[in-house]
Amino acid sequence: MSHATPTSPTLYGLLAEFDSADTLLRAARRVHEAGFTKTDAFSPMPIHGLAEALGFREHKIPKLVLAGGIVGALAGYGLEYWTQVIDYPMNIGGRPYFAWVSFIPPAFETTILVAAFTAAISMIVLNGLPQPYHPVFNHDGFRRASRDGFFLAIEAADPRFDVERTRAFLQELDAREVVAVDE
Repeated sequence: MSHATPTSPTLYGLLAEFDSADTLLRAARRVHEAGFTKTDAFSPMPIHGLAEALGFREHKIPKLVLAGGIVGALAGYGLEYWTQVIDYPMNIGGRPYFAWVSFIPPAFETTILVAAFTAAISMIVLNGLPQPYHPVFNHDGFRRASRDGFFLAIEAADPRFDVERTRAFLQELDAREVVAVDE
């Protein structure tokens, strides 16, 4: 007979529901201005300026795509040079072994190929995908996030998070409902 001790769920954070996209956008700005950093917003449609309102300013993907493109160009050009000049030189039509102009189209193709793979893979990794479970899925009303619900979540891991003060702050922002979400 086992005597398992019941464990209480840990708090993920607070989830506030808003009536419209404008209200959510204003609330996101106020939450960011108040110094909250571990926040996320959910809406059924893209809202222009919401990412900036939440403080998402990191633009890592373009830098990674540029690095991938450079690696692809160097790898493609290097492969052609190695195969055509060093490993298996062939004199075709009297052209020199190092005919750099003819190396450009395949190097361009490898540039695009590696940059595209880098963009896709970095987008998936940086967004934390796939994410089959998220604590906000525990709230029954969150199903409306894909239809007509506008939600803002503040995680309990945020340094400024205090359950009661954060709840009062979210209600000041015209939230329709503020609920605690467990892990």
